[in-house]
Amino acid sequence: MLHLFAASRPWAVGLGLSALLGLVAPAARAQTKDTTPKYSNEFLNLGAGARSLGMGKTQVSLANDATAGYWNPAALTNIQARYDGVLMHSELFSGIVKNDYAAFAMPLDERSAIGVTLLRSGVDNIADTRALINEYGYIQYDKITYFSVADYALLLSYARKLGPAGLSVGGSAKVIYRNIGPFANAYGFGVDVGLQYNHKGWRLGLMARDITTTFNAWSIDADKFKENVIPGQVIPTNSTELTLPRLVLGAGRQFKLPSDFTALVAVDLEATTDGQRNTLISARPVSVDPRVGIEIGYRKLAFLRGGVGDYQKIEGLIDRQKQWKGRYSLGAGVAISGLRVDLALSRVDVGAQGGAASQTNSLIVSLGYGLGSRPGPGLPSIR
Repeated sequence: MLHLFAASRPWAVGLGLSALLGLVAPAARAQTKDTTPKYSNEFLNLGAGARSLGMGKTQVSLANDATAGYWNPAALTNIQARYDGVLMHSELFSGIVKNDYAAFAMPLDERSAIGVTLLRSGVDNIADTRALINEYGYIQYDKITYFSVADYALLLSYARKLGPAGLSVGGSAKVIYRNIGPFANAYGFGVDVGLQYNHKGWRLGLMARDITTTFNAWSIDADKFKENVIPGQVIPTNSTELTLPRLVLGAGRQFKLPSDFTALVAVDLEATTDGQRNTLISARPVSVDPRVGIEIGYRKLAFLRGGVGDYQKIEGLIDRQKQWKGRYSLGAGVAISGLRVDLALSRVDVGAQGGAASQTNSLIVSLGYGLGSRPGPGLPSIR
């Protein structure tokens, strides 16, 4: 919430930095209390590619382009092109948060493929006005400085087909860098592992994110916090933040419709292991978030998409009653001569203070291009 608060109200960054302390400090307390914070490295769960986001993020069993390095590295073996790349830009919360994504993938031979993924999510040009008023009580505008809060990730992926027909396994090694202006930064390392099995038209996928538990080592510049710190406020210290494994099981199938139309239907079940969450299936050891997506295609040229998921109990603004609300998405795309242009519109329900909800729409645009044909026989394309 510091991202939104500071960018929308730059005059209040003094209070925003206080909120920042509240975000960083729990990582240190987590070590002493032997607990793990929820929503660690959550920027890695925003999604990649407008096609997948238009389908409600149901891609673990379906990915067949460079986005597979993100959704399920095992699916890199599905790539039909010799070289494939995807670029995506999206803006969340009325443009305050910028989310950028780039991926490249290529088959090595008939049985293996590699991929590289880059992600950035952040808020730029946040004004630090803590020194705006000098010791004499006068305003000095030249004392205003600006900083960014951003998260970065690099994923290096490899996939290979195994003995049984249709079975592939893959993994991604990821390096994470998180930066909060001059105040703090963190480096993290983790591993994702995926499986995919295609049999008689069915596509099954299993993705284990952070299977080794991802570690973020925070380095705090305490001197930067000491100026104008609120009395009684605790300055955080260097600490390690943990991200526990997250499992995603997916299934999809394509159906032929009359007049050269097709329907692709997919279901994903995402299970988190960091404690009880506000999801449809909520339990203390494991919480499960189900998602459903559909894509209607015409001659593999034009596509319409829809998806639903992320159901939560959210308190209404007026009646203060809690109701189940989900995130709905729509999308469209065209694919011509290797070029793919995809759009997605996703509605986000944002919990305000007291649990009330507000709604905002996010427009996502992505471009993909596949050059040449992969060596040897490949999996029949589903788009």
